[in-house]
Amino acid sequence: MLPACVRSIGKTSPSNVKALGFLTGAKSSYATEVKFDTKPYRLHKLDQAPASTATLTKDDAIQYYTQMHTIRRMETSAGNLYKEKIIRGFCHLYSGQEAVAVGIKAALRPHDAVITAYRAHGWTHLMGVNHIGVLAELTGRQSGCARGKGGSMHMYCKNFYGGNGIVGAQVPLGVGIALGLKYQGTDGVCVALYGDGAANQGQVFEVYNMAKLWNLPCIFVCENNGYGMGTSAERASANTDYYTRGDYVPGLWVDGMDVLTVREAARYAVDFCASGKGPILLETATYRYSGHSMSDPGTSYRTRDEIQEVRQTRDPITSFKEKITSCNLVSAEELKKIDGQIKSAVDEATKVAKTDAEIGVEELTTDICANNLEPSIRNCSPFNSLPHQRLGPAVNL
Repeated sequence: MLPACVRSIGKTSPSNVKALGFLTGAKSSYATEVKFDTKPYRLHKLDQAPASTATLTKDDAIQYYTQMHTIRRMETSAGNLYKEKIIRGFCHLYSGQEAVAVGIKAALRPHDAVITAYRAHGWTHLMGVNHIGVLAELTGRQSGCARGKGGSMHMYCKNFYGGNGIVGAQVPLGVGIALGLKYQGTDGVCVALYGDGAANQGQVFEVYNMAKLWNLPCIFVCENNGYGMGTSAERASANTDYYTRGDYVPGLWVDGMDVLTVREAARYAVDFCASGKGPILLETATYRYSGHSMSDPGTSYRTRDEIQEVRQTRDPITSFKEKITSCNLVSAEELKKIDGQIKSAVDEATKVAKTDAEIGVEELTTDICANNLEPSIRNCSPFNSLPHQRLGPAVNL
């Protein structure tokens, strides 16, 4: 008899199942494809929900596990570097929220865009920056993805418009990116992520309206981790059903601790926007283990017991690990090997981030734009002083 979590394996013929070892009890054979039930969704102005089941291949299982575990390991390293005063300024960690980024990224196409807030290290890595590029940027070194100029809150790469330091400001920018994609005539979409605290910013409501008026391909993603800076969502928002707050923008509530549920919701959202139906709003219910930033211990407005309970019962990495190993999709030995490889890669990147050189002061004025299409505007350039202009005669008032 098949395990309860399995809905189909390959073609699911009796011979195929037996060959995989489920009927014989053999431990040396593993499934190559398994179906899991997704977590329930809540809908706002939508007639149909995303898929209630998610098919997971072994390759995808390994990829998602590797990505989530890598983000967790990198954030742990970042936290240690900050405590050692090697990372200075601000540092906002993503630990606990990995399933949101990994699940959404799994649904995106190469020509889709992403913009997020300052909790951006994990997204930066998923969008193509390697371990050294992220960690060296955090320490302000030349190997960083922005050559050390951006730091924790300003990282960029192709189709990734960075983390943004102003609360909620990335949401209007994301709508502008979506407008650009529509203007170019592609079916690309832009994912604009923000937190439950930023959801109360006035500019967010303004661009809900604009995106719906113009039917722009923007996926608004509210990462509701339960707390803003020093206070709970319930104390900051009269309406904590964030997926309904777009008014005429359709919304979807998603369990943000389950990577497969997030992936199916993101696939649904991408198809929705790419088909010309306009924007959609996803609320992903997730949790952050650290404080709002490194200056916030995160325990003055919530208990340590609460954090520990989430770690034990809802952690996105350990729950996914149990899911894929219990159904014989991936072996514990394989995951242990992956863990070791991730640790080695992050440890090596951490060494580079500590020892690499900083750029010289002569480069402070470089990297202002990728392609300067207007080097001179009204005979002025950034490198020349304003020309003196003859003014009219003074008027005595």
